[in-house]
Amino acid sequence: MSGTPEDRAGGSPTTSRADTGAISPSHFAGLGLQFAVSILVFLYIGQWLDRKLGTAPWLLIVGVFLGAGLSFYSMYRTLMAAQAADDAARAAQRDAAR
Repeated sequence: MSGTPEDRAGGSPTTSRADTGAISPSHFAGLGLQFAVSILVFLYIGQWLDRKLGTAPWLLIVGVFLGAGLSFYSMYRTLMAAQAADDAARAAQRDAAR
């Protein structure tokens, strides 16, 4: 008896969503938190640079927009990768049904 769940269940191996490379719903929930944290981090970096260089509030504003833009791009890439994986899974199911 090996340690895999399929062997312990005694049935045929089944493919779970984790095995297909799909992104879990908890990962999507973390995207909002990632977005907020990214904006706050870049806000504080901009604020710190403004204090050091005496350019207030310009680097703070740039930091907020940079943080929002980069986190939006990261979110976009994650969602597009999930969509592509979902499309591939649907195409494989459609091909298997033929």
